[in-house]
Amino acid sequence: MTRPVRIGVQLQPQHAEYTEIRRAVAEIEEAGADIVYTWDHFFPLYGEADGLHFECWTMLGAWAEATSRIEIGALVTANSYRNPELVADMARTVDHISDGRLILGIGAGWFERDYDEYGYEFGTAGSRIASLGESMPRIKSRWAKLNPAPTRDIPVLIGGSGERKTLRVVAEHATIWHGFGDPERLRHLTSVLDRWCAEVGRDPLEIERSVAVSDPPESVGEDFVATGVTHFTIAQGGPKYDLGLARDWIAWRDEHNAKSA
Repeated sequence: MTRPVRIGVQLQPQHAEYTEIRRAVAEIEEAGADIVYTWDHFFPLYGEADGLHFECWTMLGAWAEATSRIEIGALVTANSYRNPELVADMARTVDHISDGRLILGIGAGWFERDYDEYGYEFGTAGSRIASLGESMPRIKSRWAKLNPAPTRDIPVLIGGSGERKTLRVVAEHATIWHGFGDPERLRHLTSVLDRWCAEVGRDPLEIERSVAVSDPPESVGEDFVATGVTHFTIAQGGPKYDLGLARDWIAWRDEHNAKSA
């Protein structure tokens, strides 16, 4: 199965007024990107540590109303911050508000300041990954009980590159896997994920492969595609969002998909 290339843009909700974030979301949709993501933190990760910042899921509800075509989601929701049944209900609700355009991006969590200041138990990397694995069946079980049900089988994006634990959770539960690194690193991680899929009885072709990119498409695009990656995300932070690189990737996507059709 050959997947078409898709382009996402992560608007990091830091150091920007919400009016600028809303403007950038509209520009991204107009430019033709496939997905617009936020992230799930409570403080900036870069720049002024106590700079402007906004919460993830309330913003996704606003994006669902403010857009009409583009898919939306978090890259990624921190599993530790909310009860999994609540995450399922929130995702189902935003799924309905958006008429079926939500991607549930989720990961184990890692930013210790979020945990400390909001009163969550930080634990260890291993305990957080184990908790993510325990949460996924609960989220899917709650979706089956909700009334009304989700509008579609909500895609699940799981982010992370841990070879012994995280990629097993990806193999078991993900629709999309978001990894990190250069093409050589992604080639290796893809082979690890394929082995986990074989172990858990999952067809690896069911999982879309995604990566964050900061280089121009002509320098890395085809090399990533050769590893099986077809989903590329460009991250941008405030106070002003420069979408020039994202537009370059969108143009490259269109050329690539036309040649592959």
